[in-house]
Amino acid sequence: MADSDASPGSGELPSGVHHAVRPGSALLRLETTASREGILDGAWWPRSRDIGAELPTLLSALTEHLGPVIRVGLDATAWEGLPTRIVVGDHVVHVDSFPVSDDTVLITRGEGDLFSLLVVPPDTPPEAARAAMAQAALAGNVSEAGQILIDTGSGERPSG
Repeated sequence: MADSDASPGSGELPSGVHHAVRPGSALLRLETTASREGILDGAWWPRSRDIGAELPTLLSALTEHLGPVIRVGLDATAWEGLPTRIVVGDHVVHVDSFPVSDDTVLITRGEGDLFSLLVVPPDTPPEAARAAMAQAALAGNVSEAGQILIDTGSGERPSG
């Protein structure tokens, strides 16, 4: 997560240095420029495939930096017990099942402002996860999520 120079909901991603992850917080890294020119806007490393346990911390972290999130798109086959909505703070976030693949989560805030995050598999070794998250958060990154996971040894994309 990053210290924020941009106000929540400003249309810009936070800038500044990434600080240590607090216990119980989401493992999240966002692109630190306002350009958003790359394929991905950052990365998320959940601790498990239990979406009921993982999604609230992700949404709280994103809301802190980006403002209110209205929709999340996930591949239902990659998660246990995908809900249709979740309450974060004082607003409802709708959860949609999309065939986006298990290595991507789509986040919508405001009027269609879409963020795409790499999902690092929970069982990924820390060094590989850090490498994948760093690559996904690079400004102007042109690699898709599945390729980043392959390149960093963070996971394998199913063939076929």
